[in-house]
Amino acid sequence: MHTHFIYFCASKLSLQQLPVITSNTIVRCRSCRTYINPFVSFLDQRRWKCNLCYRVNDVPDEFMYNPVTRSYGEPHKRPEVQNSTVEFIASSDYMLRPPQPAVYLFVLDVSHNAVESGYLNVFCQSLLDNLEKLPGDTRTRIGFVTFDSTVHFYNLQEGLSQPQMLVVSDIDDVFIPTHDNLLVNLKESKELVKDLLNALPGMFTHTRETQSALGPALQVAYKLMCPTGGRVSVFQTQLPTLGAGLLQSREDPNLRSSTKNVQHLGPATDFYKKLALDCSGQQIGVDLFLLSSQYSDLASLACVSKYSAGSVFYYPSFHHVHNTVQSQKFQKDLQRYLTRKIGFEAVMRIRCTKGLSIHTFHGNFFVRSTDLLSLANVNPDSGFAVQMSIEESLADTSLACFQAALLYTSSKGKRRIRVHTLCLPVVSQLSGVFAGADIQAITCLLANMAIDRSICSSLSDARDALVNAVVDCLMAYRANGSNIQPSGLITPAALRLFPLYVLALLKQVGALYAYTQIQAALHLNDSVIPQPPLLQLTAEKLTREGAFLMDCGSVMFLWVGKCCNETFIRDVLGYPNYASLPSNMTEIPELQTMYSERTRAFISWLLESRTFHPAFHVVKDDTSAKTSFFQHLVEDRTESAFSYYEFLLHIQQQMSK
Repeated sequence: MHTHFIYFCASKLSLQQLPVITSNTIVRCRSCRTYINPFVSFLDQRRWKCNLCYRVNDVPDEFMYNPVTRSYGEPHKRPEVQNSTVEFIASSDYMLRPPQPAVYLFVLDVSHNAVESGYLNVFCQSLLDNLEKLPGDTRTRIGFVTFDSTVHFYNLQEGLSQPQMLVVSDIDDVFIPTHDNLLVNLKESKELVKDLLNALPGMFTHTRETQSALGPALQVAYKLMCPTGGRVSVFQTQLPTLGAGLLQSREDPNLRSSTKNVQHLGPATDFYKKLALDCSGQQIGVDLFLLSSQYSDLASLACVSKYSAGSVFYYPSFHHVHNTVQSQKFQKDLQRYLTRKIGFEAVMRIRCTKGLSIHTFHGNFFVRSTDLLSLANVNPDSGFAVQMSIEESLADTSLACFQAALLYTSSKGKRRIRVHTLCLPVVSQLSGVFAGADIQAITCLLANMAIDRSICSSLSDARDALVNAVVDCLMAYRANGSNIQPSGLITPAALRLFPLYVLALLKQVGALYAYTQIQAALHLNDSVIPQPPLLQLTAEKLTREGAFLMDCGSVMFLWVGKCCNETFIRDVLGYPNYASLPSNMTEIPELQTMYSERTRAFISWLLESRTFHPAFHVVKDDTSAKTSFFQHLVEDRTESAFSYYEFLLHIQQQMSK
């Protein structure tokens, strides 16, 4: 049995680009329920053949009319047969209940540790700034719960002169003090919500509460949201120490710098997983923001998001004064989080050509059946990886098709079905598979598999599995795909950088640009986007006369050489020379110079499709901060890892065994 790796991710198409179809009849295969798509075949005007199970279906009368061209008798020209990604407005047949409103509940840590970190000020100001931009309609509801050693609720009933705090101190048997006005209509109670957000940072300024009753706070959040479903956003700054879900520190300070035998990658309790599954059953998604300056057992806490189709945002060593990099990142991530599109009470089913079968999913969800994912919340940044097996011979077909159908409720209360269909050629030679390999999708899936392996087994096993993936791939190519039998290491063209990608995965990931050697530019929408040369990630490429931008996804470094051009330092960084540069710059100032505008344009261009905002550091050549920069030069040797050249030799040795 051969296993193929297929990677699906949510479409980022805007509604202007996406065909939205309103029809009384959504045409689907009567046997496998595949949605009609561009890869079906019409036997005549009245019959079409399913491209997944090959059943012949009748064309409904309504489908004979094309709403785009307003013509009759050309079913093959309808938008759902012309576009591989479409969205249907769903009928009542696709509803178990009336579509829910957008409901947002914010659960906030207000212990001494949380207040001292300063996150509450950033959160409240960001929500105030974006309150009008929260996705939703006139039915949108909002609520707040805060907690330390007790749990606090806020009555936001329209007509009150100010919000009322209700405190529940019995965390062992936590309950909702009133079922009215804790989740309120945002439009009707907007002024009270604003009053609460303005008051919250000052309400706990002098608190001495150091305990954290996160578990009980999540339990009441579940009870509050049960009737409707929606999104729970949890902000936590320390280890939960009281009530259900309390955790003990499992950290061994002696192993902090060790890269071998890392312990406790799995959860310490099943409380958060069980709660997440309960939430998923009631269409509640839980997102976790962990803003911690100390050990907080993320391995346990993350389960509440993983199994409820939520997300985890992690900000290590967060402090609004002492760590401005993380504070800026939190602020920008929060702005996107609050305003991006969202879908509620969703399910996604993936279908594939007869002869193929799905055997493993990767991502945050609950698997309701073999091909159905339960997604309480879904957003444009959601992504899922799928492993599939070839169970039967595909010799009789030239195409293999895959279809992902996402049924969800929009923030406007509309039930919709987003359908993606992918069609790939079936080849008889392995060389054809290698030629069409997507190295980024493969590496992403391997990263997901390695995470699962490290939790179920060990980190060293996961690392070995990544190396073995490269060895197995190149051995298969040498045995089946290459007509050359050289003594060196031969890779297919599409996977030429596969060993480097895996080495970067084993170390860190980054891309290096020589920023004072710009030779080309893009011209987009009247803007000039410089295109500095992309360099290998090795110290050999650095010069003290230059400035180099390293993009590592979650962090960016601008390394400035000791003899860097003073014009660049002045026009981009705003200082007269290298000596005057501070050692803790965390952003590029907005200067009215051509160099500044083009540098910022290039960085903005890199960030356009980025889900999370990266931390940014300006690194001087002669400061201790350069250690972090050099750790990301993955082609160089470190004390505990191969250089790229040594890694290639290691792969070659493994293939020779």
